[in-house]
Amino acid sequence: MPHTGSILHGRYAVVSCHVERPLDDDVWRRFSQLQRRRPGGLAIAALMRPPAEGEDAAVWVERAREAQELGPFGLHTHWTSPGHARPTGGGDPAALVREQGEWLRAAGLDARFFCGGGWYFDAEVARAIAELGYVDCTATAFRPSYLGADAAHLQVEEPTWLELADGQKLLELPTTHSIGMLARGVLGPLRREVVHAYFHDTDLLDRRRAAALRAGLALLVLKRTPSDLGELQRGLRPANTMSFANSRG
Repeated sequence: MPHTGSILHGRYAVVSCHVERPLDDDVWRRFSQLQRRRPGGLAIAALMRPPAEGEDAAVWVERAREAQELGPFGLHTHWTSPGHARPTGGGDPAALVREQGEWLRAAGLDARFFCGGGWYFDAEVARAIAELGYVDCTATAFRPSYLGADAAHLQVEEPTWLELADGQKLLELPTTHSIGMLARGVLGPLRREVVHAYFHDTDLLDRRRAAALRAGLALLVLKRTPSDLGELQRGLRPANTMSFANSRG
């Protein structure tokens, strides 16, 4: 592992999970077991959807604390509902990010990372993330096929500093590989210096997807140094900078 606090140079692998059903006992058991195993020496970051109205907040906080002890921890906002990630019908996405971030702090949780549900990202959300002191992982190195041409989204190939309109800077650690992309990509040369693979906790319910994830991570660490989002946050200083003042991403 890279030395904590150092300036990182080299090629690294990190992995995060979008934990969207933390109150489902079976889903949580599978995710927690995988996080404890640290496949390939990788500490899995838990990016968790906060409890919605009617969900058990006490159990959620207990499980979030458990996840935080095992790896990097962050916020995964679903703007519409537990089953609908992207914003619909108005509302203020940035305000919801601030509200959820403050709720996590009040619960004694130390979130450091953010990933928007459905890969939604705009300039006001970026500003809210920066104000909370988070690192963003919502940008992707690929264009999700289900997003329309005008959908708010940020596509970035490598770790980058985002310069916001108010002068703040936000560290962007883009997500680069889904399970399928990882399984296909590790068989050939990997172009990116930092590979950030992600999966959903519900993927672990599917034997094939769970097996593909384990195999992909095992091969990945043969080609990249195992690291985690926390190490990158502390030690990575990207050479790339881009202006991000457009409200639509």
